[in-house]
Amino acid sequence: MSQRRRRSAERVTLSDVAQAAGCSLMSASRALSQPERVSDALREQVMKAVKALGYVPHPAARALASSKSNLVAVVIPSLSNSVFVDTVEAIQRVLMPAGFEMMIGVSHYRVEEDERLLRAFLAHQPAGLLVTGFERSDAAREILGSCRGPVVTLMELSDTEDDYCVGFSQVEAGAAMTRALIERGYRHIAFAATQLDPRTLQRAEGYRQAMREQGRHDPNMELLTSELSSIGLGADLLDRLLARHPQVDAIFFNNDDVALGALFRARQLEIAVPQRLAIAGFNDLPAAAWVHPALTTVRTARGRIGQLAAEMLLGLMRGEPPTQRRIDVGFEVVLRDSA
Repeated sequence: MSQRRRRSAERVTLSDVAQAAGCSLMSASRALSQPERVSDALREQVMKAVKALGYVPHPAARALASSKSNLVAVVIPSLSNSVFVDTVEAIQRVLMPAGFEMMIGVSHYRVEEDERLLRAFLAHQPAGLLVTGFERSDAAREILGSCRGPVVTLMELSDTEDDYCVGFSQVEAGAAMTRALIERGYRHIAFAATQLDPRTLQRAEGYRQAMREQGRHDPNMELLTSELSSIGLGADLLDRLLARHPQVDAIFFNNDDVALGALFRARQLEIAVPQRLAIAGFNDLPAAAWVHPALTTVRTARGRIGQLAAEMLLGLMRGEPPTQRRIDVGFEVVLRDSA
């Protein structure tokens, strides 16, 4: 078997690289892990060998050898809309120039998938973790507790002294949107939600608090389903609510996807928005400002959350504790034509 065929059939090792570069194993390792400590000529020899052999360092082995890792694990619940895409892009813009690579896992809002991802990621001994929210299984908490690197939580806030987090109060945001609808004169306000992840349930609690303040809360005006969010589901939820509660004059949806679906369905049914029915969403996705009528929603600083969380984690990985363990980025109720 030729050397090229042998190397394609077997994993190329650092020893192979050192032999091809004509240097010691230690020199090859140093050229890759600490290039500033070797000569330009040696670094060039080693990199030429790496390219020729197709050598890919094993992350866990590299971490063990150097007691350091350049990997950061990021666990998010979804990549199906721009909410978490914006967050991940902001994280990457901070970490990549600093020499860190991301491992991204999507839990699909499933506790068991979150646990599986954390277990798999920690086998690579990442330098740090960015996770979404605080709700997870006891086993997942134990896994996080065993992580050597720091952990920063996205999207939610905690008052616990040991937690590092960047986010905003989902409860307060839900209450603020509901109060805005009340102030605009709507009396029969429904809340419709999908997926029922922890942040959605916190928004629902905010809705209840605001309605109770006015003595108007009616549990029957809540339509909660574990179905995954989609524009089509938003249209279906509008149909269900109108069939059950024809008196409803405003609906607060837990996200913009379903709110947009409701807007499209209202147009099909020739329901005047907002004259007959107000519709509001959450997150202020790009389409929200461009539909007709433009969607009233809650603007969330998801890119800012990703940036600040990554900066916090970067400081922690460098041994520089942040001045704030808990960063509240806030939110904004954006009143447009749909309510």
